Amino acid sequence: MKFTSISQIVAHEDDLHDFIKQAIAIEHAGLRIEVADKPISIPDELLQTFESDTLLKKAFYSLTPGRQRGYALYFSQAKQTKTRLARIEKYKDKILKGEGPYDGY
Repeated sequence: MKFTSISQIVAHEDDLHDFIKQAIAIEHAGLRIEVADKPISIPDELLQTFESDTLLKKAFYSLTPGRQRGYALYFSQAKQTKTRLARIEKYKDKILKGEGPYDGY
């Protein structure tokens, strides 16, 4: 749920209380959601860049899996090799700093 004013919260107060009570009950019951890990598909251009830049490779694999996946998806969305390489070069500094592709917005 997204709220933009206090009046919206007040209008949904009963629903919010119910959601919180359900969340507490789930926590006390020890229920967990099983998430299947999908392997991250690293674009070939990034793998080739890793061969010549071991510091970038180390920094990339030090990122959280979510950030790795974000970069891999963003780089692989480009249709041309030239564009994928340009994206890798553009985001190299962010990877080296340990930042995700969308950090800083």
